[in-house]
Amino acid sequence: MNKTDLIQKVKSLEGLSQDERAYLINLVNTKKKYGLVWEDKPEEVEEQLRENLPVLKEIKDKAIINGGGSLSGAEVPNHILIEGDNLHALTALTFTHEGKIDVIYIDPPYNTGSKEDFIYNDHYVDKEDAFRHSKWLSFMQRRLKLAKVLLKEDGVIFCSIGDDEISQLILLFNEVFTELNKLGVIARVAKTAGDKGSYFAPSKDYVIAFTKNKTILPDFKDGVDESLFKKIETEGPKKGEKYRDDVAFYQSSLDTRPNQRYFIKCPDNSYVIPPGESMPEVNEDGAKAIPIKGDGVWRWANETFFEKGKRELLVFKQTKKSPLLDENGNRAKWNIYTKSYLSDRSEKGASPRDYLDQFINRKGADLIKQYDIDFSYSKPYELIQHLISITNKNSDIRVLDFFAGSGTALHSVMKMNESDKGSRQCIIVTNNENNICEEVTYPRCERLINKYVNKKGQEMPCFPNNNLRYYKCEFVSREPSLKNKRELTQLATELLCIKEDCYTEQNIHIKQARLFANSKVTLLILFDDYLIPQAVEFIQCLEATDIKVYVFSMGSDPYTEDFAEVLDKVTLCALPDAIYKAYQNVLPKKNRTIPIVEEEPEIPTNENGDQQNLL
Repeated sequence: MNKTDLIQKVKSLEGLSQDERAYLINLVNTKKKYGLVWEDKPEEVEEQLRENLPVLKEIKDKAIINGGGSLSGAEVPNHILIEGDNLHALTALTFTHEGKIDVIYIDPPYNTGSKEDFIYNDHYVDKEDAFRHSKWLSFMQRRLKLAKVLLKEDGVIFCSIGDDEISQLILLFNEVFTELNKLGVIARVAKTAGDKGSYFAPSKDYVIAFTKNKTILPDFKDGVDESLFKKIETEGPKKGEKYRDDVAFYQSSLDTRPNQRYFIKCPDNSYVIPPGESMPEVNEDGAKAIPIKGDGVWRWANETFFEKGKRELLVFKQTKKSPLLDENGNRAKWNIYTKSYLSDRSEKGASPRDYLDQFINRKGADLIKQYDIDFSYSKPYELIQHLISITNKNSDIRVLDFFAGSGTALHSVMKMNESDKGSRQCIIVTNNENNICEEVTYPRCERLINKYVNKKGQEMPCFPNNNLRYYKCEFVSREPSLKNKRELTQLATELLCIKEDCYTEQNIHIKQARLFANSKVTLLILFDDYLIPQAVEFIQCLEATDIKVYVFSMGSDPYTEDFAEVLDKVTLCALPDAIYKAYQNVLPKKNRTIPIVEEEPEIPTNENGDQQNLL
């Protein structure tokens, strides 16, 4: 029977509801695929978006403003804390930050099944839940899709995760970002003590790394460990510089490399070669052998060896345990090492390891206690700082963490800015489950920016050259009526301030208009089109030449012709049309489609092992 005939039979079945019939037709249409399959589970916070548009409302009395906003340019980074479900916050950020985020770090629930780990639709998901993995994957997929929208083309996303979902999450990332954009999976030592676990004591977790477009992403580079460079050059052009000479010049090889197997002359005029069966001619011209698979080779190709200045970087050391062979095939009395200078290595950088053992959880937990914050699950800020650093991005990037927890990502960014005088901005998002935002996240942010003396009388490190702006999610009906369009335009002001990174309001004598300005941009918002003639006169008097004008319009027309006299000074945008356009590809459809089931729930059994009838 072909698929068309089968679908017709399903349509003709009696006693089925419309949803049941659609569900069966979807099953018939399902094609098997390689990768991750699960049942999409409805999420209440997504259902809210079927009828409403999210906006961000600033809580003014929680703002921490230590500088900036002036036209003189004395400005400091404006960081953002959003209290609300991260699905709503991410949707709102698609208007303000689509394609603008450089680095995302997230630490989502690990879905261990333990109490207070993962909440779905206001209920904790435990190991007895037959759809435990489906709920978690549905939850993560929605958020990762939005995260991808926010990332720049060369943006990077890092995601911490544990054993319970590591396999599923990698497949989910492959689906959302494509496997070609996978950068790696880092194993991290999370703790060094503990004896929990029946077979192994859990000691590690992982950090998954993906990008949006790997073809344009430069290589990652880590800092160089200066402690390895213990010697000081005593002569030559690099006299006085630190160097090391303990990296062996010989390396094993699994394949054949003819141009890397040749004899090298030692200080006593003997010759040495890596261990192996093939032996080239012994001479000073670097004659090469045709190596057998598995023969050892040098780190440099023969051509590189003869480059000017290269041989001066080889260090010969006598030893009784040399792995090298002499020209007679016997154990050599010399081993060869390469000399490398700290200055050269620092400039070039080192490839980051995919294994981390210096960022254990205890460091994060101990630090946050010193700020008198009661929270047991804080990652060490040094971990996030390391991840941001190895991307080699500029010091003015935007960083996002939409599972903010205690606010560790913001701590990392402010610490980095202090270290290199950078102007990185950080957006962190958290809900207020168990009052975490009010009692953990915000207090930590406040104590990191403003001077804080803890209960022991110790003044804690702080970063005063930062601003924090606090927002909550609010909603406007999706129905595009005139009333709703005007309400959305009114509520869009704070979204526009976030979008343009311009928060300082200036005086303007036009009713139903607001003006914001800093040293970089001037932002003018007109809440009705009849104000345009007054606005044009006002703009003609302004010295600023980079003026963003947002004007209320029933459609997509920003009244370009009406601004003809000042078009050289303005960029026009129609409200709320710009918001509708930003949201149109990320909001769920108004009517929920029946999901395709591709994962069978576990059927519980009774104490005799028999399957229970759930009907």
